Amino acid sequence: MLRSNRNLALVVFARFISRFGGSAVWFIGVWGTAAYTFGATPRQLAAMSFVNGVAAIIGSLVAGVLIDRLGPRKVMVWAEVFSIPPLLLMLTADSMVPFVACAAIYTLFGLPTWTAGASFAPYIVDGKKELEKANAAIEGGAALGFVMGPAVAAVISETVGIPAVFALTSVACALAGIAAWFTRIDETPREHVSGNAWADFTDGLRLAYGTRSIRYFIAMGTAIWFGFGAFSALEPLFYRDVVGVGVEWIGWMNTAFGVGLISGAALLPRLPQRVITATGLGALTVLCGLGTMLYVGSTDLRLIAAGALVWGVFLGSFEPLLRTLLHLDSPHEYVGRIVGTAQWHRSAGELVPLAFVPMLATTIGIQETLIAGGLIVAVVALLGLRTARSIDRTRPANGVAHPEVAPEAA
Repeated sequence: MLRSNRNLALVVFARFISRFGGSAVWFIGVWGTAAYTFGATPRQLAAMSFVNGVAAIIGSLVAGVLIDRLGPRKVMVWAEVFSIPPLLLMLTADSMVPFVACAAIYTLFGLPTWTAGASFAPYIVDGKKELEKANAAIEGGAALGFVMGPAVAAVISETVGIPAVFALTSVACALAGIAAWFTRIDETPREHVSGNAWADFTDGLRLAYGTRSIRYFIAMGTAIWFGFGAFSALEPLFYRDVVGVGVEWIGWMNTAFGVGLISGAALLPRLPQRVITATGLGALTVLCGLGTMLYVGSTDLRLIAAGALVWGVFLGSFEPLLRTLLHLDSPHEYVGRIVGTAQWHRSAGELVPLAFVPMLATTIGIQETLIAGGLIVAVVALLGLRTARSIDRTRPANGVAHPEVAPEAA
């Protein structure tokens, strides 16, 4: 498919190199500097994650409107360009406060690259099966970047030092922006896109919340990232204080996780079509919760690696499936805003646990808190399976659904 579709190949490469740099700098550069250079506490890491989460929400909301007005190509290009200055500024930070501020600015511009990448498929291909394949390819490229980024960053941190990781990511941003620039898609402003940015934004929210299937898809994505909320504050401390290993092991284990992501993305187009449903998404959400528990359920590095791989397979299938279902049930002119809404809900899901994760980690332990996060995700998804089955009974078996558009958004 990549050989016959130049635009898709460019988008896959852009997502690969962007995720390569993002995962390298986040897991080794940002977390490594905070936990190992500045000696951050659980409360400080939670505060950093909270600030970055707020920045991510703002970035996703703005990006959704801009994508529907300008197209994902321009949004991705400029978001990559504006991500470079805060990366370089993090090299000059001498304490947690300026470091966190620079990281938040990087997130503000970095998240729109995700939103744009997640919105490209309907601009490139048509039809359910083609969307499924395109999303799997784009997510597979991103997953490959996730594999290589932490691994390369781990080597660099050991041989050159953590600051070099920030320079590496700056180069990756530039390359991703160039690849996105050379894509050729229809960037004509869509219907239902007015000259009023606020009206465009609220119309997108009304459609997202007024469509039962989209509400459910967004809820499952939020549940997944609720479980990630604990990780954003505690994963560096899990390796530092529970497992007792150095920062490079965050990179190695996330590489194993990334191998699982690639495998899961490659597996999705080969699964039966009955999996490409709301029920299939709910079942994968349950498995993702269980995979989280498997990942952090031991201090044996071999078992942790196995858990990371299994969890990655589940999540690797979940991401392109979620994106495909959102694209199918979203009118084309609303794709950016629907994807943006899903993205900021995921960021908000990460923020919620930060209110109690540091206290829980101090009270019951870091490992126990991480296990509890996975359990909550699995239980919530199980409770929602009845809703998923009801949605599937009303969705077309092999075509684009017709959303229940709220009157204000019609």
